Amino acid sequence: MSRSKLPIIIDCDPGQDDAVNLFLALASPEELEVLGVTTVAGNVPVEKTERNARMVCELSGRSDIRVFSGADKPLLRSLVTAEHVHGEEGIDGIQMFDPSIELEEKDAVDFIVETLLEEGEDSVTMVATGPLTNLGLALMKEPSIAANIHRVVVMGGASREGGNVTPSAESNIYVDPHAAEIVFGAGRPLVVMGLDVTYQVIATPERIALIRENGNKTSDLVANMLELYGGRNVEKFDAIGGPLHDPCTIAYLIKPELFRAKQVNIEVETESELTMGETVVDFWRVTNRDRNAKWVYSVDAEGFFDLLVERLARLP
Repeated sequence: MSRSKLPIIIDCDPGQDDAVNLFLALASPEELEVLGVTTVAGNVPVEKTERNARMVCELSGRSDIRVFSGADKPLLRSLVTAEHVHGEEGIDGIQMFDPSIELEEKDAVDFIVETLLEEGEDSVTMVATGPLTNLGLALMKEPSIAANIHRVVVMGGASREGGNVTPSAESNIYVDPHAAEIVFGAGRPLVVMGLDVTYQVIATPERIALIRENGNKTSDLVANMLELYGGRNVEKFDAIGGPLHDPCTIAYLIKPELFRAKQVNIEVETESELTMGETVVDFWRVTNRDRNAKWVYSVDAEGFFDLLVERLARLP
């Protein structure tokens, strides 16, 4: 018996753009069944990412969503965080509070493993918008769960755009390249949203104003976050606003027609310190390596923001 909604697990490290991604997912219950939200150390330490995820769920009016805390460090490397981009708490622009939604006692990795085993073959879409440590650990702990993953939609990587944390590496992959190598090599369908596409969806002042015109509390909070987040991107990248990296994943699940992608081979560099975490994208298929991923390279940015504004208007 087929389901009318797509069952997903969102694995994240909020982060303003992760927060917006969660808002977008939680505002789309007709299309998406969020089985749970798992958090990982990334933009800020895991103690803050799990709290931030619970805050976003509460602000969305979705006290039914379960949040699980996961890995506090990468598989083999020291943790690199990004407070210089996202602020000390990870989601500057929202006033911090102690959410009433309690953190689940179960570890995120155990939740991923048990849920995939329960849901069955080719069943659950994993949406990964932070370092891939939790999913890498889950695949290491119980390799059989790979068959039960319908696909993995990843925000991570860079090719033509270049890196945002080193000259060649995007932050999520750089933080835990060894986990990314496991996930990219797991043999399941991959959709990869790298900087090549996410830098096309810029939260310009005009677009932030449209979000604020919704008039609801959540839209105001998102506008506040994006103004602070965008200011830091203007300073570093000479941009006109902040790129909404992570919401590309949920937007793709809701309206895939907004995006263009190509089936390619992607390998992750784990040996060279110079290019650690680089995603080597064989866009023109110049090798005979297996085409293991859809590399998303283009987006209808206006359509993306139309979707985002419309969905944020549904929230409290």
